[in-house]
Amino acid sequence: MNLQSKYQTLIEAAQKSGVDNLRVREENNVLYIDGDAPNGSVKDHLWDTYGQIDPDFRSGDVVLNVNVSNMEAGAKARVTTESSNLNIRKGPGTDQPIVGKAAHQSHVTLISKTNDQWWLVRTEKGEEGYAYAQYLTVE
Repeated sequence: MNLQSKYQTLIEAAQKSGVDNLRVREENNVLYIDGDAPNGSVKDHLWDTYGQIDPDFRSGDVVLNVNVSNMEAGAKARVTTESSNLNIRKGPGTDQPIVGKAAHQSHVTLISKTNDQWWLVRTEKGEEGYAYAQYLTVE
């Protein structure tokens, strides 16, 4: 089975969800899916679809490089933890010291996206550091 067949459901989800500049290519036994999602929900849906195909994300044969178009410097993001504050850390990783906290449902300003997991943000109190992107929703 070739990779485009294996990940056809993921490719179709990207097409149906309105991913702009969608590019699908195979190189060195890896499928690359690139594009710009209209919002974070679409990107989450693509990751969920990918997780259904490869539940542990271990195959290493696909790179999902879909960015959310409104995730740019200066964008506002709401803290979407279940109920607790979000730790703001000195560096991108849970091993880094906590330099501040953002309250549940408060807003932070995106400074830059370090990667898909960690974003450099500024809290409403002016604290700067890295936050786990899973708990942020760009508005």
